[in-house]
Amino acid sequence: MNLEYALLNDTDWQNNAKWQTPDTPFMSFAFWQALTDTGAIGEQAGWLPIFIVVHRVANDMGDLATESISHPVAVLPVFIKGHHRGEFVFDYAWAEAYARYGVDYYPRLVTSVPYTPITGQRLWLAEGETLTDDIIKTAIAGVDDIARQVGASSWHGLFVTPNLANVATTAMPSDTDVELALMAQEIDAEPAIIEMPILERQGCQFLWQNKDLLKDEQPFVDFEGFLATLKAKKRKTIRAERRKVATQDIRCVRKCGDDITDSDWKAFYHCYVMTYAVRGQQPYLTLDFFMALAQSMPEHLMLALAYDSADGNNEDIIACSLFLYDNPDSDNATLYGRYWGALADYDSLHFELCYYQGLEFAIEQGLMYFDPGTQGEHKLIRGFIPTKTHSIHRIYDPRFVPAISNFCIEDRQRMAQYRQQAFAALPFNEDNMPTFNDAQIDSDV
Repeated sequence: MNLEYALLNDTDWQNNAKWQTPDTPFMSFAFWQALTDTGAIGEQAGWLPIFIVVHRVANDMGDLATESISHPVAVLPVFIKGHHRGEFVFDYAWAEAYARYGVDYYPRLVTSVPYTPITGQRLWLAEGETLTDDIIKTAIAGVDDIARQVGASSWHGLFVTPNLANVATTAMPSDTDVELALMAQEIDAEPAIIEMPILERQGCQFLWQNKDLLKDEQPFVDFEGFLATLKAKKRKTIRAERRKVATQDIRCVRKCGDDITDSDWKAFYHCYVMTYAVRGQQPYLTLDFFMALAQSMPEHLMLALAYDSADGNNEDIIACSLFLYDNPDSDNATLYGRYWGALADYDSLHFELCYYQGLEFAIEQGLMYFDPGTQGEHKLIRGFIPTKTHSIHRIYDPRFVPAISNFCIEDRQRMAQYRQQAFAALPFNEDNMPTFNDAQIDSDV
């Protein structure tokens, strides 16, 4: 059996196989349907999707693959984009380099969960399938086909798993192979098709682990158990921040799934919009999007709400933080902090709603990890461990490959140094300090 690909604009392929449960809620069909139905992805949003459907065909079928598309083994989503919004892995410098040489950098191709800097799988796999070199090579052949058709400069796979990054980079030629091919082309003066490499960048996010090192890495029993692992000064700081919220007559409540009412969603969205309004921007997502999630995947939603309780008879919601989370029974179940907003500035309320409420919930539910989102060294001093992230990139103009490859190498070195320095600043006391091993720092999740 051989693998081939088909390029589709619709999602009818979803009905042609039984699909593995995705590793995060963000790759669920329900999440993507909500993005589509509410206009967050599509031509108007500048996220035009094409689905590369990898399927098996018998050797004697030749090009007659139409019927085999009804039996897909994997699907890779690719977006045609003319901008960088909603990505969180930045390649502006590459676009500027292209512009200096008078070469178009747009359109470009992106594989990611839109507006979501969460590490996870980027292909949907049919039941019984595993990610192999052949599946990756076939999917990338589909990416190359799209790039040729639309004249794309590059393809970018964002926040991919370590396994996908490893399989993709080893399945394709190395950047050294490209440099040698370019040198040979200059000597022979003969044009040739040069296979482009997959280049890897690495970054850093902060991840909390529900592991008590003094108790054989068992999950924490309660929030105080977690605080006990921190240095005394850090424990004091966190307790002081939580008291500040209470002294402002603010009451915090967590609601899950169907317990979140329509009025709660409207209050949340009002707060969410404010985070953009203060920067003079429009939000990426609509109220209809969040209401769609509430209808299609309530079992993955937790909303932390802050009430102004100064008037105990008439409380108003003044801030909200929305989390998604995995099934607690799944391997490496994780809480994901995603969307926050407040109607005004309140001392320490951001830390309470976005971190401490999330930590308490993760401990109560027995979730193994808490991913609070991208950026922010303030997460580090609250016990969130620096964790390696991966993105992969394919540049189609061979003239730019050596320089961008060198950039990626130097960037990986800088980020490795940063992760080590950040690790040294963790607030754990000596007995609870995890061991730094950057080669394994992303292998547990």
